[in-house]
Amino acid sequence: MRTTSTTERRAAVLGSPIAHSLSPVLHRAAYAELGLTHWSYGRFDVAEAGLPAFLTGLGPSWAGLSLTMPLKRAVIPLLDMVSGTAASVEAVNTVVIDGDGRRTGDNTDIPGMLAALRERGVGTVESAAVLGAGATASSALAALSRICTGPVTAYVRSQARATEMRGWGERLGVDVRTADWSRAADALGAPLVIATTPAGATDELARRVPVGPGTLFDVLYDPWPTALAGAWSARGGPVVGGLDLLVHQAVLQVELMTGRVPAPLAVMRAAGERALGAHPV
Repeated sequence: MRTTSTTERRAAVLGSPIAHSLSPVLHRAAYAELGLTHWSYGRFDVAEAGLPAFLTGLGPSWAGLSLTMPLKRAVIPLLDMVSGTAASVEAVNTVVIDGDGRRTGDNTDIPGMLAALRERGVGTVESAAVLGAGATASSALAALSRICTGPVTAYVRSQARATEMRGWGERLGVDVRTADWSRAADALGAPLVIATTPAGATDELARRVPVGPGTLFDVLYDPWPTALAGAWSARGGPVVGGLDLLVHQAVLQVELMTGRVPAPLAVMRAAGERALGAHPV
């Protein structure tokens, strides 16, 4: 476990584009609360082609990295070790660098999703629906593999995406069924709906939300609330937002990189809300 000292320690978030990232706000708030005055957290625009050189150039002060798109899979061949969680979805969003410079890849998105759901009272569900089929959708399936006892229906826009999602289901041990996006409104009756699509993609579904729906987990955080999240809350359903996910996965990153447990969840969430001017739905 690392302890606070006068030795400089550095961490940062990498990706492209990266200017929008809230990770610096969250991590810096944690460092301040934990008294880690010699820790810093930066932001670097790094594309896939530039990742090997960036990693090679890291000095002994570096403790860890947060990764966003397009680096979550590109980093894997550049690591010394990858956790089972990250390997299960072939996606690394966290790199921990030890005193010898060894790089270990992990994925805090999956346990972050589970923690965000638990916080809103979601333990196990009998079935679920996933809107979308990108990288976040595979992490959603990995999370559902631990809490969903029945089938998961993924609503997708192409046959190729459908095949991909069924493949992830086989790999993760989830009974994944697929349906065309034109039937996405059918998803809204599931006890848990996880929306993993880009901004605006689910706006058309807002007017189709039933009264007294189950739980919606919308992974977006800006703009917030999304049209779907706003309609869901208005009809009496609990909503888990993208900021919830972002904070919970960042809490785990802070703990992995600094060795300080627990990281200050409430402080980090408040910092994120201030940065976004966010208000719960």
